[in-house]
Amino acid sequence: MSAPPETPVIIGVGDVVNRSKKIEDAIEPLGLIVEAIQEALSDTSLNPTASAKLKNSIDSLDVVRSWTWPYPDLPASIAERLGIDPKRRHYSEHGGNQPAYLLDEAARRVSKGENQVAVVTGGEALASLVACANAKRLPPPGWTTPAEDVKKVFSPTTRELQPNLGSKHHIGNPIHIYPLYENGFRAYRNQSLRDNHAESAAMYAEFAQVAAGNPYAWSYDGGKKVPESRETIARVEEGRNRMICFPYPMLMNAFNNVNLAAACIVTSAGFARDLGVAEESWVYPLGGAGTRDSYDCECCIFQPISLPFS
Repeated sequence: MSAPPETPVIIGVGDVVNRSKKIEDAIEPLGLIVEAIQEALSDTSLNPTASAKLKNSIDSLDVVRSWTWPYPDLPASIAERLGIDPKRRHYSEHGGNQPAYLLDEAARRVSKGENQVAVVTGGEALASLVACANAKRLPPPGWTTPAEDVKKVFSPTTRELQPNLGSKHHIGNPIHIYPLYENGFRAYRNQSLRDNHAESAAMYAEFAQVAAGNPYAWSYDGGKKVPESRETIARVEEGRNRMICFPYPMLMNAFNNVNLAAACIVTSAGFARDLGVAEESWVYPLGGAGTRDSYDCECCIFQPISLPFS
């Protein structure tokens, strides 16, 4: 049975990685993002006429806010580079949840007929920016004029903390918060420190295996090195795997200094059929949900609650 015409489907995805850290190879997020969208368009395998129709039908552009560069209007710059005029141009707030959230919302709008073709995209070039900063080449040559002066590299792990309870204890950045979650979740499950650490190491070893087989992963090296094992990840030692914030050593932390971009194209099953996109390549967003916790942690009493799941 074929999908109803209003069903949202992903018909194209694109990934871009710039591994060079040379100043002359420094591509800003805008350039990486545009390339990723072009890759997503190509991924549909449409003929030139149908591909042009798809591109010209893009009426929604959601961009994950970049840490790398303070653009005056990144969605507008992307639209101009691509030669499109989407009626919806949205630049998200910062947050690791934003890619999934924006995709969920794009699928919802397509299913309601509010948009015909939605693009969700984002990219960073912090590795290039760091290289340029170290060479005292800020702003990097050829990059878009920023909305404000850039005198140093911004990092979410070194940003100034907000004046609240957390900042009094030097807590508030991701490297602080996620360890708090981990410790709380461990205690909630009555898990020992040893078992919790082993569980995390096993999980991160699986991540390393996935990255080793993905040519767009930042750590991908074409199989030259063996992926980090759970034993290596679990072993805390000075240097490469020193403790950052308990219980996470270095190899259990995310790294911001990458040059990566990605994009996906969402449309309706009906329009995908009209364009001629092969149905065996469709990806169906079956559903999504999210919530936002309160930032107000300055209360006197914290009480655990139990929530039923069904």
